[in-house]
Amino acid sequence: MPAPKKIHGSPFLTQVSLQEHKIQHGVHPFTIPLLAQPLQLTFTTPVTFLVGENGSGKSTLLEALAWALGFNAQGGNRDNSYAEDVDGHALGRALRLAWRQRVSDGFFLRAETFFNFATYLEEAGSTFRAYGGKPFHQQSHGEAFLALFENRIEDGVYLLDEPEAALSPSRQLTFLSILHQLASLKVAQFVIATHSPILLTLPGATVLSIHEGQLHEVSYRDTEHFQLTRDFLNAPDRYHRHLFRAAEQDTDDE
Repeated sequence: MPAPKKIHGSPFLTQVSLQEHKIQHGVHPFTIPLLAQPLQLTFTTPVTFLVGENGSGKSTLLEALAWALGFNAQGGNRDNSYAEDVDGHALGRALRLAWRQRVSDGFFLRAETFFNFATYLEEAGSTFRAYGGKPFHQQSHGEAFLALFENRIEDGVYLLDEPEAALSPSRQLTFLSILHQLASLKVAQFVIATHSPILLTLPGATVLSIHEGQLHEVSYRDTEHFQLTRDFLNAPDRYHRHLFRAAEQDTDDE
């Protein structure tokens, strides 16, 4: 009997789990509630969003996953060197990865360290032909970010930490369109930590919410990011009255 035909396409990485015997209790980052216990993420769609409050562990988890995939945990791909003591090292060693189809391409992109990635390419002598032909440092942050995704996405796993930080609302819509096209073609897999209610609306994406140390799959409409933004924009005056009254009371108490 012939072997079953291998199914190609995103998602390539199907599961990330935290090995219980490698949890270092009382040592950062294992003091974060999400990481103080066995953890398992299952990827079933080309795009997976991680949402949660600041400090919930989204970025820390992405850094560790980047290290485990062989990317620079400070931002970059396999071509960038990375050291053993960078952020993500201890947690990265504790992760177990499961694949449906192993790939090696991709990169880890942090909005706050994109400048370093652009500098690395220039110092390496890149002509930027693969990125649209114009050096990133000669473009705005948002333009360079979009040029990267419009020109350089191939089969691989792409980890993005708060990409909206580089993008105006209109550019977020452009990026949403790019994500939708790539997800439809299943040419790449994305794991994205975000606070953007715009990006969370991507059709067919999985949204994993981190709340009180627990991970749950939710609809984007049930995230605090979407609900708070919607309610605030529908009635900003109501929020202003509450916020400004509280600020005035704090001033009176001084």
